[in-house]
Amino acid sequence: MLKYNLFTLCVAVMLVATGCRQNASSVADAPISPAQIDEAETAGNFTEAKQLIDYYIARNELSADSIYLLNRRKEKMRRIAIDFNKSKDDVLTYIRKYYPDVNDDSLNRWEASKALEYKIIDGQKWYFERAAPNLFRLDAAAIARKAEVQGDVSGDSGSTLKKHLPEVVSYLTSTNKSRTTQKGFRIKFKLTLAADAVPDGETVRCWLPFPRNDHSRQTDVRLLSVNDSNYIISPSQYAHSSLYVEKVAHNGQPTVWEYEFSFRTSAEWHNLKNKPLLSYNLSSDAYSQFTAERPPHILFSDSIKAISKRIVGDETNNYQKARKIFEWADVAFPWAGAREYSTIDNIPAYVIENGHGDCGQVTLVFMTLARYNGIPTRWQSGFMLHPGSVNLHDWCEYYIEGIGWIPLDQSFGVNTFADADTDTDVRLFYSNGIDAYRLIVNNNHASDFFPAKLYPRSDNVDFQRGELEWRGGNLYYDVWDWDIDVSYE
Repeated sequence: MLKYNLFTLCVAVMLVATGCRQNASSVADAPISPAQIDEAETAGNFTEAKQLIDYYIARNELSADSIYLLNRRKEKMRRIAIDFNKSKDDVLTYIRKYYPDVNDDSLNRWEASKALEYKIIDGQKWYFERAAPNLFRLDAAAIARKAEVQGDVSGDSGSTLKKHLPEVVSYLTSTNKSRTTQKGFRIKFKLTLAADAVPDGETVRCWLPFPRNDHSRQTDVRLLSVNDSNYIISPSQYAHSSLYVEKVAHNGQPTVWEYEFSFRTSAEWHNLKNKPLLSYNLSSDAYSQFTAERPPHILFSDSIKAISKRIVGDETNNYQKARKIFEWADVAFPWAGAREYSTIDNIPAYVIENGHGDCGQVTLVFMTLARYNGIPTRWQSGFMLHPGSVNLHDWCEYYIEGIGWIPLDQSFGVNTFADADTDTDVRLFYSNGIDAYRLIVNNNHASDFFPAKLYPRSDNVDFQRGELEWRGGNLYYDVWDWDIDVSYE
């Protein structure tokens, strides 16, 4: 009993010291309800919410599952605060490069339009880490101003794709094939855990992204080197393809994982014009699996149903349905740097509410709408490897009976690198094709790892940068970094 009362007193003192709105004596005397936690978290009072969670756990006999979920809420709030780390001065400093006379009215207008993303956390306004750069991707006037000041900065991928895509379409049309000859890639990947992120002598478990060897578009996967002789490559039935290595951390030294691999891959494009489409086998397990809802992100909400009615209407041709969704999403949701997926309860709802998203976020919108319309879809992701534009990337595949799985890259959308008079097949290339500069790591989202991960993931949807944990819990992105180097064969 004495231990319990001491804990109650400590919590009361903490709440007073941090400016918590509750009176300390009432906290000590009154029970904490889940509604109070919800209210504090929703209002952005994260410090209060986390303290209330601790107090609620201490005062109640909860199941292990309930305690686990409450602690996950605390971690989610911590991750949100990491994402929203820019002050008003930080944002103004960036914006003044293009708008020297920017003022509060401008900020208020951009915030109201959701072009400038922010949150109130513990009573203070914090902007999303990429809020200022995103403004110049989302607001039409700001986009024009940046182009006026900075000129064309389309990068190397534009010139690569402007040449590559017409060649792919021409070759596959003339040969009546769906895949090109392959390109070779050699990848060096490095993951570095900061010194002293875990105590000396502790074993750190690491899952590193590794190319799939079970997709016909990607072949000749070879592991060339690893800086540890003890490793495990996940079996092909696991949707997240990984190279697993354990290392022991040492005082004052970063812990480093390095490996190198090569593979070959081809572009894929399907000429669907005037092709008869067969009916789906509605009773098959595969059809049921890939047209089903998959909480928390693939849900047939009222807003998804309303959007579908508006953009798909009475269309019965499955390819035309997919194309309508693709073209609508391309216009509706411009690309913007994204919050960490683990901080968003339902990603398609977030995209629809905010009017923007990154590659994976908008892909989930497409997948949800396609599945609602009876078109099987599955997630695919890894890296885009265009010269000068190497990065994480997500896309998907949809299934057309009689043709098979067809790649679709929603965030590349209608080909912006094509000239105005470019053939429609090239402009709409990414609605039924994918370029050759891709590394496939995942064939589904939010799936299991091999060996199994014990603690909540840093990214609970995707897997590209890697995952780390030790016996004390998951190791989030704020304590480690990654790097990728690509050579073209």
